[in-house]
Amino acid sequence: MDTPPFSELGLSPHLLRAVESLGFERPSPIQALAIPVALTGRDIVGLSETGSGKTAAFALPLLEKIDTHDRRTQALIVCPTRELAVQVCEQVHLLGTGFGESLTVAPVYGGASMERQFKLLSRGAQVVVGTPGRLLDLWRRGALKLDAAGFAVLDEADRMLDMGFREDMEELLGALKEERQTLFFSATMNRQVEGLIGRFGNDPELIQIERKALTVESIEQSCYEVRQRSKVEVLSRLLDMDPPRLAIVFCNTKRSVDECTEALIARGYAADRLHGDITQMMRERVLRRFREGTVELLVATDVAARGLDIDDIDIVFNYDLPQDPEDYVHRIGRTGRAGRSGKAISFVFGRDIYRLQNIERYTRQKIRRERIPSQEQVEGRRADKLFELVREKLEGGEFGGHDDHVDRLLDAGHTATDIANALFSLLYEMNSREGEEIIEDKPARERGERRQKERGTRFDREQKFAPDSRGGGGGGSEDGMATLFISIGKIGGLRPGDLAGMLYREADLPKGAVGKITLFPKFTLVDVQADHADRIIERCQDSKLRGKKFRIDYDRRS
Repeated sequence: MDTPPFSELGLSPHLLRAVESLGFERPSPIQALAIPVALTGRDIVGLSETGSGKTAAFALPLLEKIDTHDRRTQALIVCPTRELAVQVCEQVHLLGTGFGESLTVAPVYGGASMERQFKLLSRGAQVVVGTPGRLLDLWRRGALKLDAAGFAVLDEADRMLDMGFREDMEELLGALKEERQTLFFSATMNRQVEGLIGRFGNDPELIQIERKALTVESIEQSCYEVRQRSKVEVLSRLLDMDPPRLAIVFCNTKRSVDECTEALIARGYAADRLHGDITQMMRERVLRRFREGTVELLVATDVAARGLDIDDIDIVFNYDLPQDPEDYVHRIGRTGRAGRSGKAISFVFGRDIYRLQNIERYTRQKIRRERIPSQEQVEGRRADKLFELVREKLEGGEFGGHDDHVDRLLDAGHTATDIANALFSLLYEMNSREGEEIIEDKPARERGERRQKERGTRFDREQKFAPDSRGGGGGGSEDGMATLFISIGKIGGLRPGDLAGMLYREADLPKGAVGKITLFPKFTLVDVQADHADRIIERCQDSKLRGKKFRIDYDRRS
């Protein structure tokens, strides 16, 4: 549908300036329909898919109603997961830049320091964004005060209900004052969602957006099986094999964006970053340089790249595979625009394969598996391109003005062949990049022997501790997995289900991220996907199991 410009939606000038600075040119359908209704104060039920721009659809009306002179919590945004809460918080921050330091948006979620969140709320936050369990916990402890909260948003309500948060959501909504405005956003409408709206909504207006086509047929989709430590090298090889004019590299976290960007710059690529910690002035500069082509590679998180509307993006890399199939669709839709063809390349490893299969089922399209190009193939491709460049120059006849230099070399006794060879060598050195060997370069048999060796070391350690086989089994961790130590075991009454549930909930893990759980009398070993190990340790260090605190770290026993 054709939508009116943002200037016709009833927004204040400072919010319009923020929208313009973020690169939004016209509102999405959900924004065009929801914002004017929300500004009237009416409740809304918005049915719209992920990636449709619904965050701005509720954040902009919310910011219009905030009194920045009042430090009390005036708006509550409830999200199903920590990752979504962080993304929404970043987006509200970006849209509210016009308020300066007078606006405070506080993210609260499980797995982070409760004490730090206590302090953040005690200083005052007009907008609080968080997950149901942690929000409810803080409210019960008196840290989160909702007596002034007249605006509530339930983002992805259907997903929160599916995750078992119904009672938490009902208690939170019940704690808000009756004279409030409630916005429900959901991808689907089912009986549970209808029940929640019927109980807590006040004659809401239904706004439904038809689902868009999932993918663009002109986008060529492929994937490579790559370990985390090999990703930068593989990305570099692919860029060298087929250099794009403009490309976006999507990462799941700000840390991953920073590390990837620094590695690319160190290798000589024109790259820059975009994530929630980038200032507004820097964001505008980065986007301007990207549009102009001064920056060829934009490394970004999903939330930072929202509103990016550039038609000339040749390729999208999923450096980290997104958790949600809809996020994948939204990412790859950045290429193949305006009738152009485009490419989307994803890096996967271990249990990412299952998420990739979910994406294929969701999009009903096959993602082609490719072999990682070898260093020899990259060098051969670079040599071919250099040859073509020189040949085109010769055939075009645009190489005059250097006759004196050539004559001087010939007079010095050098042959034309020697001169050409020397110039080719110089050109090749100027355009070459020193690659590195990665484990994926080794033959499959050699990689298998390494895995067996790693498993054997783990097996010896398991035998030393001789666990009870009922505790979840012994055996070695799979390749791509890390082993964590938990300081509670069978004597503490721990069960595998308790531990797995806590890890998935607190660390917001994708399905299949937790492997073998081996219970010992006084401690437990658990295999987790290595890419998530640091996050699990960080987010679970203040959690409890069966009412008890515990220590969690990498298993360093020998």
